[in-house]
Amino acid sequence: MINLAANYNKRNVFLKDIAKEEEISEKYLSQIVIPLRRAGLISASRGVHGGYTLARLPREITAKEVVQALEGDLDLIECARDQDVCTRVAGCASRGLWEDLSRKITEYLNSVTLGDLLKIKQEKVSKTIEYSI
Repeated sequence: MINLAANYNKRNVFLKDIAKEEEISEKYLSQIVIPLRRAGLISASRGVHGGYTLARLPREITAKEVVQALEGDLDLIECARDQDVCTRVAGCASRGLWEDLSRKITEYLNSVTLGDLLKIKQEKVSKTIEYSI
């Protein structure tokens, strides 16, 4: 997704190019684009100038949206989302801990956008180049 953010408004990107640049399997990428498209985070087009692109501006897509599209619900335990799944909810000492932690994870992921992550990547690449001279 950061790769697509880097190419936003420049060009559509083929999976084979992302796989090569990010050193990950094209087969893996072909599997994860499915839920990302379903979630409306990326779009695809066919043809010579086809490929994938972000469906919205990088600053409008949160890390939470990406993680949730790929992983599903972000609650760490099932009863944090649905207390009817456990008969011990009323007396459970740790449920509040897991609910709070799930909420904090969600809040944090909501506070980070692809634009933020792209900026961090660009800063790291810039520092690497400076020190490599």
